[in-house]
Amino acid sequence: MDDLRSAVDRSFDQTLARLKELVAIPGIAWPSFDRTPLERSAGAVADLLRASGIADVQVLFEDKADGTPGGPAVVGRRPASEGKPTVLLYAHHDVQPVGDESLWETEPFSAVEKDGRLYGRGAADDKAGIMAHIAAYAAVAEVLAGSLGLGVTFFIEGEEEAGSPTFRTFLEANRELLRADVIVVADSSNWKVGVPALTTSLRGLVDGTIEVQVLEHAVHSGMYGGPVLDAPTLLSRLIATLHDDDGNVAIDGLVATDTAAVEMPEADYRADASVLDGVRLAGTGSIASRLWTKPALSIIGFDAPAVDVASNTLLPRARAKFSLRLAPGQAPAEAMEAVRRHVEANAPFGAKVTFTPGEAGNPFQTDTSSAAATVAMWALGEAWGVPAVETGIGGSIPFIADLTELYPSAQILVTGVEDPDSRAHSANESLHIGDFRNAILAEALMLARLNSEGLPAGE
Repeated sequence: MDDLRSAVDRSFDQTLARLKELVAIPGIAWPSFDRTPLERSAGAVADLLRASGIADVQVLFEDKADGTPGGPAVVGRRPASEGKPTVLLYAHHDVQPVGDESLWETEPFSAVEKDGRLYGRGAADDKAGIMAHIAAYAAVAEVLAGSLGLGVTFFIEGEEEAGSPTFRTFLEANRELLRADVIVVADSSNWKVGVPALTTSLRGLVDGTIEVQVLEHAVHSGMYGGPVLDAPTLLSRLIATLHDDDGNVAIDGLVATDTAAVEMPEADYRADASVLDGVRLAGTGSIASRLWTKPALSIIGFDAPAVDVASNTLLPRARAKFSLRLAPGQAPAEAMEAVRRHVEANAPFGAKVTFTPGEAGNPFQTDTSSAAATVAMWALGEAWGVPAVETGIGGSIPFIADLTELYPSAQILVTGVEDPDSRAHSANESLHIGDFRNAILAEALMLARLNSEGLPAGE
């Protein structure tokens, strides 16, 4: 352990410098952006893998459904010795667009150290995940040298922030290349600065649209208003049935439990979510459970005329898009059908309701009794010097469902380098430098222990 810590410390300045170089590359996988920086980002990651001692490195991609190329993924492999397990280390090198640059206090693609943090787009999400993988492997390779028999495969995706449109086809095309006994997904967050976490649950997701129609066409609100209510009003009444008076999701048939392993103080949630003073929090049960193990439904789009161009008209139809986060244990198809039944059963004033299903993603839950999870919790605690906690994430990582389906025997660990103030996807994204160093050491300890102990038979 001391040798690994020393190796991580000796190379840390170089690791941080390489992370800054990656942050300087504006690789965005959205179709509306120039692909050249994205390809340059993939090339830079490939060079870093080769420099760490990985000889077998490829830049690969699959085409999208429309025939255009998907994001370039970097795959580097060190084969396992006989009897040793293989660990797949996942992260992604593409980043979110900058957004409104006036909100940034530093240049987005110029990494800046300030008050113990590194600021820049991708500094936390997820280029720090890439460097944590590379630096951890390099430390283990240096310390263990000839006794390192663990198989290690790097899978650095190039389109995660664009929704991973070719992830499934990429896995299917490279199934054997990426096969592993343990999969480490470094794209999550720790509990808070100074306290590490293993993400043990992710909510699933279904979305879709709800349309209400009451008239064949628009009519004058003065001439015809009164006996019939307009579509936006009726749609609003329908939306109001989706939650009870406490703010719990009121759709029958959805899984909900109050089983979060840790509690989140209300003051912390209010600060992190920027809740205005006086706003009462919705739902019942612990705040952590409301975030991780219960469903959450939001209206994320509403089609109606803008106020500035509104006329005195009874609108014949209105449409809203919903986004429903699913608790672990919930089948997306069952949840989608539950929403359909609810909106059709609650059509206000006999209005015509049209339900159109959208995307769906499975929730995820770690088997915390698995050998890999036990090793990960130990390594995190040793690296930080405080016990690690098991947390959930309110968001979804849909591609994990593809990993569990194609590699059903693999043990999947979701780790990360972020903290509640990292502001991933937002202006002033940043990384806590001290926690970054700890994350590298934790992964090095985990790899070293898996190398020495392997996985118990049957795991």
